[in-house]
Amino acid sequence: MNKYAPHQKALEEQLDEVIAQLQDIAVLDTDSGDWVIRTNDIDQTETDENSQADAAEEADERIAILAELENRYRSIIHALKKMEGGTYGICEISGETIEEGRLVANPAARTCVHHMESEFELPLP
Repeated sequence: MNKYAPHQKALEEQLDEVIAQLQDIAVLDTDSGDWVIRTNDIDQTETDENSQADAAEEADERIAILAELENRYRSIIHALKKMEGGTYGICEISGETIEEGRLVANPAARTCVHHMESEFELPLP
């Protein structure tokens, strides 16, 4: 049995959850691989200024949520690809093994605990 099988299962479950959340607010553009915010259920034809402001605010909220979910989606996909390539569990900064506790807490972790604060500086997967 693969020692990372529990992490793979957790990642696959997280991926299903993230995709479901993304599908609530966005559509996957199969050409680019990017998620595009869904606005068809936001009334943008309203002439009332307050309604227009509400619609704009809702769109802004969705954009912020989308950005967070899409980053999570890409991180999970990246981790699963690393599993396929045999590089899962290796810190992308130091090349050292990522601590088991870190992988349990975040199966998509890209760095060891020592480099955790620098993970945000890595290019997006």
